[in-house]
Amino acid sequence: MNAALARFVSSRLFWPLVMLFVLFLINVVAFPGFFTITVRDGNLYGSLIDILRNGAPTLIIAVGMTLVIATRGIDLSVGAVCAIAGAVACSILLGSSDPTAPGTVVVAVLTALAVGLVCGLWNGFLVSALGIQPIIATLVLMTAGRGIAMLITEGQILTVNSPPFKALGAGFWLGIPIAVFVAAFVFLLAAVLTRRTALGMLIEAVGINPEASRQAGVRARALLFAVYTFCALCAAVAGLILTANTMAADANNAGLFIELDAILAVVIGGTSLAGGRYSLTGTLIGALVIQTLVTTVYTVGIPPIATMVFKAAVVTVVCLLQSPTTSDAFRTFRRRLALRSGRGVAAA
Repeated sequence: MNAALARFVSSRLFWPLVMLFVLFLINVVAFPGFFTITVRDGNLYGSLIDILRNGAPTLIIAVGMTLVIATRGIDLSVGAVCAIAGAVACSILLGSSDPTAPGTVVVAVLTALAVGLVCGLWNGFLVSALGIQPIIATLVLMTAGRGIAMLITEGQILTVNSPPFKALGAGFWLGIPIAVFVAAFVFLLAAVLTRRTALGMLIEAVGINPEASRQAGVRARALLFAVYTFCALCAAVAGLILTANTMAADANNAGLFIELDAILAVVIGGTSLAGGRYSLTGTLIGALVIQTLVTTVYTVGIPPIATMVFKAAVVTVVCLLQSPTTSDAFRTFRRRLALRSGRGVAAA
């Protein structure tokens, strides 16, 4: 029992879980009905449901980002891909004679996903085929993507009225937000593909040592193509959810800074930016920490001008607690405590 507890305390998920618990505690103190879930018209409502629904886009992108970071890369263009996907979907709906028709919505969604796929192929081509550093390669699309979205929307905020499309971001199925089902599907798909097959091990091998993995017969370029394409596809899905939730395509603000939230979720979850080992479960916890943090800001009543500072402070605390130096210090403290206890027992 003690050994299991010691392993749990020493795991990288311990401090994120502690931080999540502390955030829940703060919310309960500030708002006693925080854990209350009500049923209205057969649908679930409450702060926890809001956290799951609003955190779904971040989790979806963070899952793709986890695989990219596991290959020792990074994708800064996911926010721009969100904006492009939303702009494409809304422009198709506005251009159709019947934007409320399910067939029209399906065409708009599939087209937006196809555009996201092309964005991922572009990033994969720059990184794997041309050998450009991931931060530079994706920075290109991060900058150009907003411009492309502006061209699609002609600099306007496109608003649409399509209940079938709105259901993607604000609808319910079996009482639970559809966005939560989409995020769960993406998470489980990535978990099954990478943890139930050899794909995850190959991704980690590329992240640990690309040259050694290539000499061992791993197709590193194909893997890089795959992870960057999957990450962009995740960003397109998240962009559609964000756009459907507001029913408007805003090229300037759709998915703004969501790449930072996704990277933070991955890092908080224990995945190393140096590549190699990764944890999808940790990413899930990290995404919940990020979204709960945002909810806490509104619950506690922190002024909007201090929101980013508060967010940065909490994330900094979590990262410091997870750092190797802090872990060594806690390990040394526990060892000394155990020695003192042993001496006390021997003296008795």
